[in-house]
Amino acid sequence: MPSDLDLRVKQAIDDLTGPGGPLPLGDYTLPSGITVPMIAAAPATLVDYFGHFCTQHADTCFLVDGDDRLTFAQTYAAARKVASSLIADHGLQTGDRVGIAMKNAPAWVVLYMGTLMAGGIAVLLNGWWQGNELADGISDVECRLVFVDPPRAARLAQHGRPTAAKMITVDLARPIDEALAAVMRAEEVPLPALTGDDLATILFTSGSTGQSKGAYSTHRSVIQGVFNYIAMALMLLRLGTEDGTIKANPPPHAMLLTVPLFHVTGEIPMLLVSFAIGRKLVFMPKWDALTAMELIQREQVTNFTGVPLMSWEILNHPDRANYDLSSVQGFAAGGAPRPPEHVKRIADEMPGGPSLGYGLTETNAVGAGNFSTNYLAKPNSTGFASRPLVDLAIIDDAGNHLAQGERGEVCIRSVANFSGYWHREQATKDAMTADGYFRTGDIGYLDPDNYLFIVDRKKDIIIRGGENISCQEVEAAIYEHPSVGEACVFGLPDERLGEVPGAVVHPLDGESLNEDVLCRWLEDHLAKFKVPQRIWISADPLPKLGTEKIDKVGLRAAYREVFASERAAA
Repeated sequence: MPSDLDLRVKQAIDDLTGPGGPLPLGDYTLPSGITVPMIAAAPATLVDYFGHFCTQHADTCFLVDGDDRLTFAQTYAAARKVASSLIADHGLQTGDRVGIAMKNAPAWVVLYMGTLMAGGIAVLLNGWWQGNELADGISDVECRLVFVDPPRAARLAQHGRPTAAKMITVDLARPIDEALAAVMRAEEVPLPALTGDDLATILFTSGSTGQSKGAYSTHRSVIQGVFNYIAMALMLLRLGTEDGTIKANPPPHAMLLTVPLFHVTGEIPMLLVSFAIGRKLVFMPKWDALTAMELIQREQVTNFTGVPLMSWEILNHPDRANYDLSSVQGFAAGGAPRPPEHVKRIADEMPGGPSLGYGLTETNAVGAGNFSTNYLAKPNSTGFASRPLVDLAIIDDAGNHLAQGERGEVCIRSVANFSGYWHREQATKDAMTADGYFRTGDIGYLDPDNYLFIVDRKKDIIIRGGENISCQEVEAAIYEHPSVGEACVFGLPDERLGEVPGAVVHPLDGESLNEDVLCRWLEDHLAKFKVPQRIWISADPLPKLGTEKIDKVGLRAAYREVFASERAAA
């Protein structure tokens, strides 16, 4: 039976998107021929979006990085110079790919905006990758230009292979005009005319097949994903006003940027939504709970979103009582579930209470959400489909839609879904159903109230603190070691991160292996988060199934028990 909150949410969204509401709906026909809703009031492109809201919030502080502060107007002006330079000085054509491989910084935001304004496709390269992984991503999507900060440039020089892309190093320690001097043109040039059908972004996702795939999206898809979040934000504002939980004079919107901008969570609900609501983005050099509390207090942060371990570390920090965190309106999380006891403690002890979001790179971050009393009532659920755009379904391998309560693959359909994987036509086809749903690879069910519960994964991936890791990719790297005969990689439970990689390795006949030596070797070939936290060296060949494939399910179960015993004894 729907809760009182369910009914209020439905009414609020209906009012927002119905006739006379600020976000009326229109129709959009997917390539599958299915018609889905879209928010008609949204601008056609991200370029229009930037121009409108940077003008509306011109003098409002937007980007805060230490002592450096940029207003929306200053940020837009810098991006306009970058766009002009990319076109006039670097010959960028509409549809050219421009990579960004840098840590979070105001320059990252300016380059992202400038690339899109120049008609380019912003390629968000994973800043945690090693040089060979970066080189693979750059080559895979055929970047024309790539912006790198010095650490990423060093990785490419040390481990990467030559690419056709022109590399431009950005020294983030310098003021932004100096850091971006190579692409800052004072004299503006006309910008290309774009439509919602033009491609906007490529983000990388690790599936079960090994090498990361570049998921590309149109301006329309990204914008619609952003506006779905805006609709949810307006709904929450209405409910908070009705309940009296919105302060009479709340501090201006401010978001602590806790996750990388190359993640879809960093890009869409954190960065892009900030334009519409005039929200300040506060950068942190790297995650640290104490630094986070200092910044929350100093910058009057109102919005906190991160992987679950972040809010949990703040909650349990011994110095929490020394900081004023009362400006925070809620502690949102995504990327992994929260244990029920975490949900209750955050609700009891932290301002604003907990919430949980579920979305993927391929869905431009929209999917489902759970918050407030509904989250307390169903802490194991990722919530209901994010209205007004998302359609959730549980589907079997043959494409049949399953009834409530039946377990199958979680599938998402909306105008915000990506268009495909770059140069991966078969992977794109495999990821979509005939009626336009994206197959997430998660196994779950819908309860009688249409709340989504995820119970397993179909894809052979590990989710470590919100970061997808392909077991096959890690296994392939292990097999490159000359002493390895067999390898099996799987997820191990971890209280902070949800899961961490583990591996069982059998050496070649006559060879010997050492866990520490193998880990150090892997750190030169894989991003650090992909390196197994625990490697067991097996003197015996790994067990096989009747098909002669390694029995991963059996190994995972057995070594999870070993891992739990090792931790208990530690």
